[in-house]
Amino acid sequence: MARQFVLPDLGEGLVEAEVVRILVNEGDVIREDAPLLEVETDKAQVEIPSPMSGRVEKIHVQPGETVSVGAPLITFADTDAVGRAPMAAPAAAVSAAASTPRTQALPARDGGPVPATPATRRLARELGVDLRQVKGTGAAGRVTDADVHAAASRDIAQPASDSRGVSPAASVPRSSSSLSAEATQQASPAGEPAGRPLESAPLAAVGAEPPPLPRFEQWGPVEREPLSHLRRTIAARMTLSASVIPHVTHFDRADITDLDGIIRKNLEAARKRGATLTLTSFLLKAAALALKAHSRFNASLDSVAGVMILKRYYHLGVAVATERGLIVPVVRDVDRKPLLELARELAALAQRVRDGKVTIDDLRGGTFTVTNIGALGGTGAIPIINYPEVAILGVARAREEAVVRDGVIVPRLVLPLTLTFDHRIADGADGARFAADIVRLLEHPDQMLLEL
Repeated sequence: MARQFVLPDLGEGLVEAEVVRILVNEGDVIREDAPLLEVETDKAQVEIPSPMSGRVEKIHVQPGETVSVGAPLITFADTDAVGRAPMAAPAAAVSAAASTPRTQALPARDGGPVPATPATRRLARELGVDLRQVKGTGAAGRVTDADVHAAASRDIAQPASDSRGVSPAASVPRSSSSLSAEATQQASPAGEPAGRPLESAPLAAVGAEPPPLPRFEQWGPVEREPLSHLRRTIAARMTLSASVIPHVTHFDRADITDLDGIIRKNLEAARKRGATLTLTSFLLKAAALALKAHSRFNASLDSVAGVMILKRYYHLGVAVATERGLIVPVVRDVDRKPLLELARELAALAQRVRDGKVTIDDLRGGTFTVTNIGALGGTGAIPIINYPEVAILGVARAREEAVVRDGVIVPRLVLPLTLTFDHRIADGADGARFAADIVRLLEHPDQMLLEL
């Protein structure tokens, strides 16, 4: 009989994915483990292999379509048509669930976790909402961000029912004015009431629904472009961060003339050892060493419990711009790795991101983020913190400037820095001292134990 292959359980609580590419055609005869299609989740782009050998009878999805775990992807011809029984799904890049019927894709409330995306789960934790008490209105009963906000609003209206004795409204600031621009770009399809949320593109809106949009068609032609799965994820997370965290930014500058000289002098020697020296590698090292002396910037805040979680490991995220959007892979144990090893690892990681080969493990566990927009120009930027982290370092393009040194005007290469941090965990003086240590390390690169 014919066998249907469904979207398998992707782990990490993920319940849906967007189809990026289909790698087979109807009628193709393929082998077990051959790549079938690529999907994009909240975490990464993943290639899904075939769980069996056989002929592709029907393809049920299209590129750009968002499908839930358990949704049918491909039907394989019956065993008589290919002359061989299908094999069990292998343990491959994703967990196999090929034989799971669609009606069983999302676990029942009494028999498993509540179906919700990782971003929604984090939002629920931050707002103090018990997902088990929330009725999901999404596909197949999935709990959405809007469901969590509605539950949080009910809790605020009935503070006496809060078993912790702390009003949820006191732990999380909510303001509709703090919504990011990305979160307000939900346009309604022609013919639908303005302001109606798009079922295929829900965005987190902490505090209130965005106001209805006007019908832009009355002023001229428009084009509606659905947000990709990654873009929707970025929008939701940035909205959450901007709404929950009181951001404050400290500006500073570092004279990297000597550091630039070291990089240029050792480019060829490093290349012979399989590494490309870049400023970003030194930024990561300087940040990690400074974080060891300023641990509150390497933390997360549990606002419900009223504690800071100080992390004694230093896994730094690096923002990488791709055609699909900004992705932040994580370099682990930056404090313990020599510069050359960091340079090799960073180059390989960035290439995997651009090639769409990054794994879920590459994207999780970060404690602090560095975003370097210097290659794109600009004189500075104020980045949004990568929740649940509490700080992010922004770097712009270094420029040669006239600087007074020992009473003499000399040309020096100056790097603009912006340290944005959570004002709940640190004051301005703390941020200034932390940034000053990063500047000191960049201006005295010998202190970073350069190993060439």
